[in-house]
Amino acid sequence: MDEDVGGYVYILASGRNGTLYAGSTRDLLRRVHEHREGLLPGFTRKYGVTRLVWFEAHESVAAAHRREGSIKRWRRAWKIALVEKSNPQWRDLYEEITSNLLPVTFLNNTLPGRVLGDEPSA
Repeated sequence: MDEDVGGYVYILASGRNGTLYAGSTRDLLRRVHEHREGLLPGFTRKYGVTRLVWFEAHESVAAAHRREGSIKRWRRAWKIALVEKSNPQWRDLYEEITSNLLPVTFLNNTLPGRVLGDEPSA
């Protein structure tokens, strides 16, 4: 894993003041999509924790991972205060982020090295 690549720390919730999950990743959209769709077994799938309510960008994956560890040790009230400081309505930020993206963004991520319209000629 390239530790110099940027990373994200995020908090997911099952709903307002619901079950919380803190995680870190280098690809926020992919990872939150995996949580939302229940693609991987674990805590978020078991408890229906799918709403992205807070995230923070970091210069490296290592820095994001350290921040995640710190947040995981916090009291629940501190995590709720962190979310409510920037997202008092507990909106699903994933919806807001992805609503501004073109569908081709996801196509390009699933087909590395190919761009729409770049099909080989017959």
